[in-house]
Amino acid sequence: MNPDARISKPGFGSRLTITLGSIAMLVGAIDPMEGSVIILPGSALVALGYWLGHQERRLTVYRVWVFVLVAIGVAALFGLSHLGGIGGPSGHSMWWGILILPYLIGWSMGVWGPGTPRWLLGLGIVVGGWYLVLASMVLKHGLARPNASNLPAIIIGAFGVLTLAGCIWRLKRDLANR
Repeated sequence: MNPDARISKPGFGSRLTITLGSIAMLVGAIDPMEGSVIILPGSALVALGYWLGHQERRLTVYRVWVFVLVAIGVAALFGLSHLGGIGGPSGHSMWWGILILPYLIGWSMGVWGPGTPRWLLGLGIVVGGWYLVLASMVLKHGLARPNASNLPAIIIGAFGVLTLAGCIWRLKRDLANR
């Protein structure tokens, strides 16, 4: 067996794992709540890819923390859903939704964090724009109903802006360092 072949395979496997995980995180973001079952394993694949690729320790630790945040938030999402949801007729305060924020924070950090490939930053801008569209749709639907909370639309819009700003900032930084 060629020793050079052994050396090149982990690099390819790592890149493939990171790419597949990143694609899963983007596809799941089309519908952030239903897509959580795709985003969670996607973020795990990205963390695994960084670990397999023996990346800088700080990058691997960052990606593991992204996965942990997503996992905590998705667990809260499923737990709250199991209990009947939040707001409206569920009887649970909308404030319980704070428990879901680590999922959204982790996802956004995963899209524009350090070591993110440029293609993912470009697609992250598209997803950030999609979140702004989602926010406007939720806001429009909420305005049509009396006593509806606008908080979900504000949170979705805030994460759209955060993702857009993060991706643009990272792209500018990467292009300046060329």
